[in-house]
Order: sequence, then C-alpha cells, then structure tokens
Amino acid sequence: MAVAESVLPSVASLTVRTGRGAGAGSASVITSDGYLLTSAHVVAGASLATAAFSNGTTLQADVVGRDPLSDLAVLLARGDVPPPVTLGDAARLRVGQLVVALGNPLGLAGSVTAGIVSALGRSLPTASGRVVDEVVQTDAALNPGNSGGVLADSAGRMVGVNTALAGIGVGLAVPINTTTREIITALMTTGRVRRAWLGIVGAQVPLPPHLVERIGSPTGLQIAGVSPGSPAALADLHRGDIVVELDGSRVVTATAVQKLMVEDAIDRRIEITVWRNGALVDVIVFPRELVA
Repeated sequence: MAVAESVLPSVASLTVRTGRGAGAGSASVITSDGYLLTSAHVVAGASLATAAFSNGTTLQADVVGRDPLSDLAVLLARGDVPPPVTLGDAARLRVGQLVVALGNPLGLAGSVTAGIVSALGRSLPTASGRVVDEVVQTDAALNPGNSGGVLADSAGRMVGVNTALAGIGVGLAVPINTTTREIITALMTTGRVRRAWLGIVGAQVPLPPHLVERIGSPTGLQIAGVSPGSPAALADLHRGDIVVELDGSRVVTATAVQKLMVEDAIDRRIEITVWRNGALVDVIVFPRELVA
C-alpha cells in the first residue's frame, strides 16, 4: 500500500498516435522539471504523446530521445508534473525480493501488481539484434500497456522499467543501474546515445587446457564473422580467431564486448589478444562510432 501511495501519482498512462495507428503504454516522472521515462518501443515512430496522471492531469509530452538498443526513451512534458519517482539500483536486488509493478495494463490506468524477483541477469533481445543485459525477471503480472511503467522495490524506489511479458508469470524489466542511468542522462541532454562499433560477431568456446592454464580463463570468444571495412577488419582480425583478452580483461564474452562498446571507446586504442594458429597474437583496434 505504501509503495502504491508514493509511486502511483508519478506514473502516467501514455497514449501515442503514429501513422500505424494508436498505441498505449506507461511512463514515469523522473525529474521535477517534467522529464518522463518509458520504453522505446512504446513511442516508436512518434514525436508526441499524451500523458494522463491519476490526479486528473493530462499533458502533451514531446519525445526527446529514444534508444532502441536499451529499449528506453525520454519525454518532456508540456506542463507541471507530479513529483518524480525515486530511482533505486537494480544491482542491489536479490532473487526472492518483493517488487511492485505499476502502470497502465490493457488501458486500465493506475494498476498495481506485486510479485518477487524471479531471476536476475537475464538478456532481452531487441528489434535491433542486440540484447539488453542484466534484465530483471519477475512474476508480477504484466500485460500490454505495462511497458514503460515502474518496477519498484518495497521501499518505493524504481529499480526497473517494465518492458515485456515473456510468458505466463514471467515479466521482464530493464534495470535501473549505473549503465542505464548514463543512457537516460544522454537521452535527456543530447537526445541520443553514442556507441562504439567493432564489427565482429562471435560465440563462446572452451579453450584447450594448456591455454586455460596460461591465461587463467576457461573460455574465449571465437570470431564467426568480421564486417568488411569495420575497425576489426582494418585491425586484421579474422574469422576463426579466438579472443582471449580484451582491453585488459581476460573474461571475454559477447556481452563483455557489447558493454565495452560505449561512447568512451570511440576512437580509443584498444588492445585485443587472440589465439590464432596455435599462437597468441596482439592486435590493436580503434572502434568507430556506431551509425544506425
């Protein structure tokens, strides 16, 4: 009850109209000067949305920025908004912890459901082909329209943005953590998120025992493809190379590569060590900015 009373006034029912028709979702107030947070897919193709709050206030809100790769979007309301939600940290969540989902499912504004954190560290595929990491899985009931709404802990802190219904009793939320806070800030200030691009795809493979002993990691990332003209291609990385060290880290996964490809990596010198033809080879690469 306390969570509902404190958080629900800051959660809006969002209505969006595009050339493809009307859509609905949820959004939450994150700053006192009118910024709202929602899911990117809720406002896809839209520049304007209507936000309706439980106190009867209805406002127009401009889409300031969308980031489909994280499924987050920021809007700016044209008027006064209720107090912002308190942002928490999903990194502090534990499996079994109570969480509350607040939003606008099936057009039923101001709905509240409760459940527990069923699992942490899930991955959520996006339409872009990339995945959102560290996704929170909950059994709190979610339905169409919940997307963009608040997943709160028992103290009323927003720890996730409800984004998907994966099945009966399986809901997913993009976490509020250090990474997503940076994304939200970038969307508020510049309207977009800059990312670096390496130009490889790969899969995790086990390493031979003698190499495991030598580098201290049981697996590496075997390159399955290199995009022509990409930074990886210019650095002479090849299909079949197994990446065993990336920018000083010996735990190399596809997720680790994706996490490294942030704005700070653009045009920065990055050293990669690969296992190639029975030898360790050092390669220097300069990631470029990813252009959608």
